[in-house]
Amino acid sequence: QVPLVESGGGLVQAGGSLRLSCAASGRSVSTSNIGWFRQGPGKVPDFVAGIYSSGETTYVASVKGRFTASRDYAKNTVYLQMNSLKPEDTDLYYCNIIGGVTRRAPIHSWGQGTHVTVSS
Repeated sequence: QVPLVESGGGLVQAGGSLRLSCAASGRSVSTSNIGWFRQGPGKVPDFVAGIYSSGETTYVASVKGRFTASRDYAKNTVYLQMNSLKPEDTDLYYCNIIGGVTRRAPIHSWGQGTHVTVSS
């Protein structure tokens, strides 16, 4: 398994935006079911958003309307556009292949993640 590689995190003020990217070598990320997760200190990664090979997207309630998952087939990359960021969105963000009964369970090993910090 080659972990997916996240990038795009950073420091932003509340109300600002960031776009996270998820890519991998040797795998077609753009045709896989990809989930975005975030992890707080001492916690396990929580599912935030998913984009499926069908094009369907799903979001947890706390980010619905603010976050948008998308994919660029030419770049073999999945994105998470995060708008109207809040301090409580501060976390370490990961992407992973998802599946299982819930269609939200992470399947592969975790990558390095990308830090998102939202200042108030």
